[in-house]
Amino acid sequence: MSGRYVLLLVSAAALAGCGGSGGGDPAPVSTPDPAPLPVREGPPVARLWNELALESIRNDYARPTVHARNLFHISAAMYDAWAVYSNSASTYLLGKQLDGFACDLNPLARPGDVTAAREEAISHAVYRLILHRFEESPGADFIAAAAGDLMSRLGFDTDDTSLAYTTGSAAALGNYLADCYIRFGFQDGSNEQNDYANTSYTPVNPAIAPAEPGNPDIVDLDRWQPISLTVFIDQAGNEIDDNEPDFLGPEWGSVRAFALEAVARSVYERDGFEYWVYHDPGPPPSHRGTTSEHYKRGFSLVSVWSSHLDPDDGVMIDISPASIGNIAQYPSTVEQYDQFYDYFNGGDPGRGYATNPVTGAPYERQEVPRGDYTRVLAEFWADGPDSETPPGHWFVILNEVSDHPQLDRRFAGAGAELDSLEWYVKAYFALGGAMHDSAIAAWGVKGWYDYIRPLSAIRGMAEYGQSTDPGGSSYSQDGLPLVPGYIEVVQPGDPIADGVTTNAGKIKLKAWRGPRFIEDLTTEHAGVDWILAEHWVPYQRPSLVTPPFAGYVSGHSTYSRAAAEVLTAFTGSEYFPGGMSEFEIAANDFLVFENGPSMDMTLQWATYRDAADQCSLSRIWGGIHPPADDIPGRRIGEQVGQDAFDLARAYFQGLI
Repeated sequence: MSGRYVLLLVSAAALAGCGGSGGGDPAPVSTPDPAPLPVREGPPVARLWNELALESIRNDYARPTVHARNLFHISAAMYDAWAVYSNSASTYLLGKQLDGFACDLNPLARPGDVTAAREEAISHAVYRLILHRFEESPGADFIAAAAGDLMSRLGFDTDDTSLAYTTGSAAALGNYLADCYIRFGFQDGSNEQNDYANTSYTPVNPAIAPAEPGNPDIVDLDRWQPISLTVFIDQAGNEIDDNEPDFLGPEWGSVRAFALEAVARSVYERDGFEYWVYHDPGPPPSHRGTTSEHYKRGFSLVSVWSSHLDPDDGVMIDISPASIGNIAQYPSTVEQYDQFYDYFNGGDPGRGYATNPVTGAPYERQEVPRGDYTRVLAEFWADGPDSETPPGHWFVILNEVSDHPQLDRRFAGAGAELDSLEWYVKAYFALGGAMHDSAIAAWGVKGWYDYIRPLSAIRGMAEYGQSTDPGGSSYSQDGLPLVPGYIEVVQPGDPIADGVTTNAGKIKLKAWRGPRFIEDLTTEHAGVDWILAEHWVPYQRPSLVTPPFAGYVSGHSTYSRAAAEVLTAFTGSEYFPGGMSEFEIAANDFLVFENGPSMDMTLQWATYRDAADQCSLSRIWGGIHPPADDIPGRRIGEQVGQDAFDLARAYFQGLI
């Protein structure tokens, strides 16, 4: 990856002739195959429509579950429009029944130009599906105009709404495909008809107001807590009318999945609603009981890592693949987290790599301030104000990988090289299935276990005091653990009391000071210092603070590991093309939450899994997740990604 991600813009002339060779396997008919078409210039239509889908997501509300589903259905529609003309691959929905829904398929007349038919069918299918799925988006007018413009540049008629595909019309076939996916979406468990609203879930805790000190009203320190904001702006930059957003997607576990199987599903009941949980990791650590020490250590680690967000602390680290990545094994129990995460310095046990396997040369070291690296990670992987959401981010990565001149476009690294259209159609289908299943699996866990976020837990425990020294002041077994130099009790005369004697006995944290200490985002950063725990906030915007859904398990960890598994399997290599991928970060021109970073740097990853692991760590440094949310998400993602790829391959081979 290099540079900021932007919508792929191409000239009218290039769009008019795009498509790659787009061949694939034509359906068997009595007429002879047409002569091979010349290779066309420009990206294939699948890539263009994927880019438009990503841009549509950036202009919609930030709903990772909804957009994982959108990306999968759009990718599956493209795949069906390609596969229906193949004599070896199986379609997914077209001509099939899924959960009782039938998308019937009558015999097709063979097109004289298979490539052109595929391009036209794909375009009409995605065009109509995008118009439908984004018609209520805040950027609906822009999205519709952009979709219509792309159709025009490709030479396709948006006024052609016919579904009569048996006449041989590829446009009608695309329209029919879109109609099938739209109707399928009305009964897949997503509650699309009611804007994906929750039907049963109710939070047990009253909302926390981060602008106010502490968390005095929380009822249950194990359960999710809504957040009340003066102004709520989601991660896509949309101001939301409701400043106390609902839990996003607690019932998403019952949405119709791609490769998730009933044997991997547990079903639980609460308040008359059945919560479907795939790859159930079991309950997270609890505030009280036998796992309370793991609970306290995990959330205190988030607080300690918050102290790593200062570029002026003098700590320099190597962020190249020579020092990071190449994790040998994940923890299998919560007891092993202590050995996996570096509690005081940050990071994981990644050993790095001696050499680049492609070039044979050592990776060049890159020393940067730790406080720059951690802040950049927190914002880069959060996706920022122009977010395509985490599942969309991995489609962007796939597109960047596909552009690499050293990429060998052979499925799973073997066999004949795929033409451009087939490569994208199959890659999007596999990745889309994995992202969709990741949302279902992660949010199924989130909905049932309904776990607390660090903002609520850290402030909530601080209300009780400290839990380390029974003979000391402010002791409570329900309080925060003391960590000298990081989590301490405010003593009389402490500068943090600032003449306020009532602050004595409260808990203080060495942490990021937060947006209260920034007047100008373009020139200032908050830095790290002692703050009262009652004022602690994650490294996020004050208009978001923390995502509006439960923490356990981390969606970022699940999505990223699943995507890494798909890209590894699909490309046939665990390494990025050339043995490394890069993203350039300009000094004082990247961060949005505050000014920074203080110097130029380049994010680098040797493997897809390294990138996913870095994404997971970013959410801890960002104050969004404790380790207990992270590792189970990675493990679920690993299984989800492998299963999605295996099922996609079965469709490619015509086995279903």
